[in-house]
Amino acid sequence: MIDHVRDLASVQDATERLLTAVALLDDAAVTDPSRLPGWTRGHVLAHLARNADALVNVLEGRPMYASAEAREADIERGAPRPLQAQLADVRESAARLQRVASEPADWSRTVELRNGVTDSASRVPFRRWVEVELHHVDLGIGYELEDLPAEFVEREIEFLVQRFTGHPDVPCTRLTDGTRTWETGRRAEEPAVTVAGGRADLLGWLAGRRDGSALKVTDGALPALPPL
Repeated sequence: MIDHVRDLASVQDATERLLTAVALLDDAAVTDPSRLPGWTRGHVLAHLARNADALVNVLEGRPMYASAEAREADIERGAPRPLQAQLADVRESAARLQRVASEPADWSRTVELRNGVTDSASRVPFRRWVEVELHHVDLGIGYELEDLPAEFVEREIEFLVQRFTGHPDVPCTRLTDGTRTWETGRRAEEPAVTVAGGRADLLGWLAGRRDGSALKVTDGALPALPPL
C-alpha cells in the first residue's frame, strides 16, 4: 500500500536538502553544465520548479503540460535566471504542490501524466520524490547516488524494474545486490542475463545515470535500456 502522506514528508525533506545545497552556489555556478547532456544547472532547477506546477495540474485534473513545446520553452526561459530567483521558484512551486497534495482527495483515483501515462494519484508524491532526488544528483554539486535514502533507492529500483518488465526491447534480466533479486524485461522461463552490483550502481544504470561499467554481468551482455 502506497502511503502518500509519508511520501509527501519525504518530498519535503528531499526538497530542503536540495535547497540547502543549492544555496551554497553562486550565479556563475548555476550557469555551469549539469550532468544531463545539454542542460545547465539552471535548466535542472527550472525543470524542478515547473514539474511541481505540472503535478499540481495533474492532481487538479488538468493536463500536466500545455504541450511538449510549452514545457521546453518554460525550462529554457527559466534556466538563465540568477541563483536567488531559482531558489525562490523551486521553493514556492514545491510549497504549492505540498498545499494541493495535502487537501482531502480520493487518492485511489487514476490521474494522467505525460504522453498518456496513467497512474494512481497516490503515487504522485513518490514520482515527485524521484524528480527531486535524482535531479539533485544531476546537479553535480556533491550529492551522489550513494547519498540517496535507502528506502528511496529500494523503491525506485522496484519502480524501474516494474517499468521495464515486459518491454520487448529488454531481454529477460535478473538483478541482484547480493541480498535481494529482481527480474525485469521480456518474459522467459529462465533469465538470460544476470546483473549484479551495489544498489547505487544498479539504480544508476536503471535510471540512465551510470553506464553500468561497475556492474558484473553473466550469461550475456549488459542490456541496453530504452530511455525513460
